Amino acid sequence: MKVFNTMTRKKEEFVPLKKGQVAMYVCGPTVYNFFHIGNARTFVVFDTVRRYLEYRGYKVKFVQNFTDIDDKMIKRANEENITVRELGDKFIKEYYKDADALNIERATVNPRATEYIDQIIEFVSDLIDAGYAYEVDGDVYFSTKKFKGYGKLSGQNLDELQSGARIDVDDRKKDPMDFAVWKNQKEGEPAWKSPWGMGRPGWHIECSCMAYNLLGETIDIHAGGADLVFPHHENEIAQSEARTGKTFANYWMHSAFVNINNQKMSKSLNNFFTAREILEKYDADVLRLFMLSGHYRTQINFSIELLDSTKSALDRLYNSITNLESLYDKVILEDLTEDENKYIELLSKYKEKYIEKMDDDFNTADAISVIFDLIKDVNTNVNIGSSKKLIKYCLDLIRELGAPLGILQKSKKGNLEDQIKELIEKREEARKDKNWALSDKIRDELKTQGIILEDTSNGVRWKKL
Repeated sequence: MKVFNTMTRKKEEFVPLKKGQVAMYVCGPTVYNFFHIGNARTFVVFDTVRRYLEYRGYKVKFVQNFTDIDDKMIKRANEENITVRELGDKFIKEYYKDADALNIERATVNPRATEYIDQIIEFVSDLIDAGYAYEVDGDVYFSTKKFKGYGKLSGQNLDELQSGARIDVDDRKKDPMDFAVWKNQKEGEPAWKSPWGMGRPGWHIECSCMAYNLLGETIDIHAGGADLVFPHHENEIAQSEARTGKTFANYWMHSAFVNINNQKMSKSLNNFFTAREILEKYDADVLRLFMLSGHYRTQINFSIELLDSTKSALDRLYNSITNLESLYDKVILEDLTEDENKYIELLSKYKEKYIEKMDDDFNTADAISVIFDLIKDVNTNVNIGSSKKLIKYCLDLIRELGAPLGILQKSKKGNLEDQIKELIEKREEARKDKNWALSDKIRDELKTQGIILEDTSNGVRWKKL
């Protein structure tokens, strides 16, 4: 299995620290609002990575944190006139609601930063004792120049990073690039007692501490969105390796951005969508298939038109599954024939191809293409004359390959006629509007599913090929 490592900028053979086990940390949400579709892509991508690792036989300890104390949370809590704790409780509940709806498996552990205050204080104290951090008026800063490897993840040296970064002006810092690992309490902010006075942890130290305590000094995979490479993950590496003297993570994985209608997603451009908004109109399988139709390291463009196109593609897949389910109930032959045994051997090649694609840095785009090819093959060769065992094999294989992607696990048996009628109604509306292109497209789509339309004086009739 090959994994693209952000640290080395190349694909590397995946070799976990412990045979058959994977320690994986993914940066989770700051729980002050609903998560948007950019976050959703990251969550879906690494949920898929975790699922596929398990499919390949690994036991995965999957940690995804909740950042439940930071500036955004304090501001939002004040606006709602509630405590930061209450805000965190509220949006952690909403996160689970949306993540469950998106068919994202629950993490092995979802730690909250505020549950690790004592461990964070110990972490910061160790950095000070080792000369990597210093205290000024109750704030504690990490000294980036003391850590020789700073910038190795983003591929830039300290001078390059300094010239291109947005730096908080603070004359008390020894260097502009130094970052806070502990923040002195400001008026009205929640705080905890520490050797440096009342205060709270900095954002970067939280993840380092939770990863260290839950997964160990060195972990297999650390992952998140591409926006976290710098400064968040760069800072995690610096403070973690400064403390332990060991490699923090062996493989760094980052998912690319989601653009909206070819523009960067932005509230100011009014092109900002939460996952919940999309899930109110589209099935989770549609959004997952869309997110995984491009390689995770490639930016994808989101639009309603593209989502509708994905829905149509998914409908074709599910219609094939429904056809197989219906066939299973109708066929008489139980056992495999000699020819069917040979056909199963041919179908097994699709599984081999699927694994080959997914083993190549989790190439979900090509893996999905393999599933479409498999279903096309099955649609052509499995029919009323097939045996129950062959039909079951085909159904099981389709679902097996869909499972690591989190799709194609539902049964829509009994809904096929309703789906056909819905498409016929859409076609009739298109014909009334003289939208011949859409009318033909619907007819062709039904034909690929083995459905033939007949326009008669008494309306449209349909039959199966």
